[in-house]
Amino acid sequence: MASATPAEASTTSPEISTSLPEEVITCLQNARFLHLATCSHNTPHISLMNYTYLPSTPYTSTPTIIMTTPPSSLKYTNLASNPLVSLLVHDWISHRPPTLSRPGRSPSPPATRGGPGGVRSGSLAELLLGMNTASLSRISATINGIAEIVEQGSEAENWYRAQHLANNTFGPADEDNFSSSPVGGGLWRGLGGRESGAGEEELREGDGGTRCYVEGEEVRVVVVKIRDGRIADWKGQVRDWVVRGGGEGELANGV
Repeated sequence: MASATPAEASTTSPEISTSLPEEVITCLQNARFLHLATCSHNTPHISLMNYTYLPSTPYTSTPTIIMTTPPSSLKYTNLASNPLVSLLVHDWISHRPPTLSRPGRSPSPPATRGGPGGVRSGSLAELLLGMNTASLSRISATINGIAEIVEQGSEAENWYRAQHLANNTFGPADEDNFSSSPVGGGLWRGLGGRESGAGEEELREGDGGTRCYVEGEEVRVVVVKIRDGRIADWKGQVRDWVVRGGGEGELANGV
């Protein structure tokens, strides 16, 4: 998506509501991954994450994102010192087209398979091109919120973990599309302290290998309570929005 020019930047007051904009809800319901941005000591860090979106939970009426991470990760260290995060989620999929060949410079992508216009062998584009690209509305949403590392062993952690695992358990057809990374063994293969290739059937059967990074005792649950954000479409139009908590007992999005 091209960056917005100054004339395209948002100049209106943000939309204020007790729920997320409908486009953001649709995007969160349809996307498979999001990008999590954390920061500590003015050093930013971005991670590609599986996630679960809930309009409300038994523990908060605020729209919430659930993720998991091992305590050894950099994102966990950043979250422990700075709970302010930004998320990027989008419902459009594309791959980088070849650049023009110039003297002394390799074209991008540098090599293709299957002749001109083919897919780069072993590239992320190969994974993305296997996804279903129908019904895309071509927006991206930046979401800002406050992250909380849920108390280990608590009732809340067990509840959030169960919701996250259920939301990231897929049938065999979906595993073929999303877990067959060109590097071999799936995007998440080898995580959760297992060697690549060890227990492959256990990791893949029925859940695409999610259990190894959701259910492990060493994996911590992180929830992000959404505060505000920005919607940008493929035309460069931008809208800001803010979530305000409802009254006592009132749940966001009417749930």
